[in-house]
Amino acid sequence: MRIRVVHETIYSYEQPARGLIQVMRLTPRDHDGQYVRRWRIEPSVDGHLTEREDGFGNIVHWFSPDEPADALIIRVTGEVDTNETHGIVRGAVERLPDPFYLRETDLTAPSDEIQDLARRAAAAGDPAVLPCLHRLLAAICDAMAFEPGPASSSSTAAKSFANGKGVCQDLAHVFIAGARHLEIPTRYVSGYFRREDGEIEQKAGHAWAEALVPDLGWVGFDPSNAIGTTEGYIRVATGLDYLGAAPIRGSRTGGGTETLDVRLRVEQAQATAQS
Repeated sequence: MRIRVVHETIYSYEQPARGLIQVMRLTPRDHDGQYVRRWRIEPSVDGHLTEREDGFGNIVHWFSPDEPADALIIRVTGEVDTNETHGIVRGAVERLPDPFYLRETDLTAPSDEIQDLARRAAAAGDPAVLPCLHRLLAAICDAMAFEPGPASSSSTAAKSFANGKGVCQDLAHVFIAGARHLEIPTRYVSGYFRREDGEIEQKAGHAWAEALVPDLGWVGFDPSNAIGTTEGYIRVATGLDYLGAAPIRGSRTGGGTETLDVRLRVEQAQATAQS
């Protein structure tokens, strides 16, 4: 499948903001089942754009405008070819040992209720890791409702689970918290999802989780849609939680009140026939 993405993040400031720095994890990498045909990041104002790699192996761009700005648009455009791998991720850049992804973070600390859910899911059938993870996925989807919307850096797994609802980030955090409680290395993934209902316009990018399954490797699970990941997903960045894979994080001096808007189109593109 060829997936086309047009993603605009639009910042407006009450007054010109000085010392603006935007750290962007918005660029996917190639791996088995995912080939980046073209990808471009275009800030709307002049400035310095540099590319680095973080400790997780994500491509990170740093952008700082040359002058104070009262508005900034980060525009991302690209096309990615994907193949069906049944959620199995192979050939990706791996910079950290697998046990690192057992680490608990503030956003993924499991509450007593999440621990209980995970234990019940594990005890409900085949003790092998893969079926256990599928039962955990189903249990979370039964316990929580998915509500589309923007992510928040302060939303924890425990709070979201207690509320019984959340955005994709929240459900991913709950899945990660439960799986790590079962001693299964699990990580957060940010990216894009081509919806099967034909809806092209979206409110935000997407997030899911990957868990380490013996003899298979890393496998994707999307608790927001109650499925394993498919060829409809573009995998962009990974981390222990949202903070390690957030599409954009920034800082500034002054500027007053900030207004944020997101425009996102994710659609299947027509592959050009080869003659």
